[in-house]
Amino acid sequence: MPGVEEATPTDPNHLVLGPRIWLLVVLTGAGAGLTSGLLMKLLRLAQHLSFHYQQGSFLAGVEGVSGLHRVIVLVCAGVLAGLVLLAVRRIRDHGGPGLNEAIRDHAGELPERSMTVKAILSILVVGMGAAIGREASLKEAGGLVGKKLADLARLTPAQRKLLVACGVGAGMAAAYNVPFGGALFTLEVLLETVSVATALPAFTTSFLATAVSWLMLPNEPTYQFPELRVTGPLLLWALVAGPILGLASVVFVRGIHWGKEYKPQGWMVFALPVAIFAALGLLAIPFPQLLGNGKNVVQLAFDVKLGVSLLCWLVVLRPLATMFVLRAGVPGGLFTPTMTFGALLGAALGQAWSTAFPAADKRGCALLGTGAVLASCTQAPVSSVVFILELTDHASPLIVPLLIAVCGAMLTFRQFETKSTS
Repeated sequence: MPGVEEATPTDPNHLVLGPRIWLLVVLTGAGAGLTSGLLMKLLRLAQHLSFHYQQGSFLAGVEGVSGLHRVIVLVCAGVLAGLVLLAVRRIRDHGGPGLNEAIRDHAGELPERSMTVKAILSILVVGMGAAIGREASLKEAGGLVGKKLADLARLTPAQRKLLVACGVGAGMAAAYNVPFGGALFTLEVLLETVSVATALPAFTTSFLATAVSWLMLPNEPTYQFPELRVTGPLLLWALVAGPILGLASVVFVRGIHWGKEYKPQGWMVFALPVAIFAALGLLAIPFPQLLGNGKNVVQLAFDVKLGVSLLCWLVVLRPLATMFVLRAGVPGGLFTPTMTFGALLGAALGQAWSTAFPAADKRGCALLGTGAVLASCTQAPVSSVVFILELTDHASPLIVPLLIAVCGAMLTFRQFETKSTS
């Protein structure tokens, strides 16, 4: 029947992986790794030029300049974003679908021109202090590599969808040195299916992209975490805190969708990024931790180096900063901002828990909060748990309380919300 013949090519489970497809898979992985490395170099350049530092962390660079300097850099980032977003409106495909929507609903047909411009803009403004994630640019670059190769080879819609999704997951893998997590992200979030025809290309591209990125990026975990043992108070904390983290994730996801769905129109396309980035710069005078994707803040939470007062401020201001940057229409990722919110909230709940149970390790609470919030906000528990294990040193002994916290957060989240940040 015609209906069956048409349905089969668009189903990834019916893909046949011939030699030509495997060649394209290898090229996609290598291309995603190369573009990821180059974009990360561009990010570092933007950070160093913006905040006048050569070595050390981004947060140390931000803290090393004056408050006025922070405001000026953020205003410049807002002006840049406003001008580019105005220019993007003149690109023919600017109204095309977003990355995940293009893969799920349009067989990987990406708006190439506008997506390329937005990817470069995103990495630049993150380097200048925007409170959004860096991975969006790397995912889009990997997806564009897959899309271009699929077009050149004249692949079927199903084959193109697979190649683009693998490119996106490979970009994610290279962005954070998480090859397993990137492959599982491809399967769990983008393709929403697992089969031999999807798993083999997903793992191949993610592993290859990560290996290629090592030519330009360090081969080391993103976060340093001590080897902790599981204790009774930590297990009990995971059981109690899981639902609280799930409820907080509902608020976070709804705020993110508010930021995404109400894009500025008309002259506000330019004015709103300038206004919001200027406000972010002013807030960064007393709170430099608000700038950037939040990577350094997560490490501070893991190291228990945030005072109680600062922790309480950041657990509110960091997610608001991300929401308003998205409200300005600025493109960017949500992976690290989501982890940052989880780490801060986990650390705050750990502080409170330690008053009743002094033996509870607050470092473990921060880690579990990170994983639980990431899993519930993305609705991707498997890849989220693997992300946490790959991103950190010595986190695997905490796998049992981590899974308890993830399950509690996920079950609670699904009672109130169906959307995700993915």
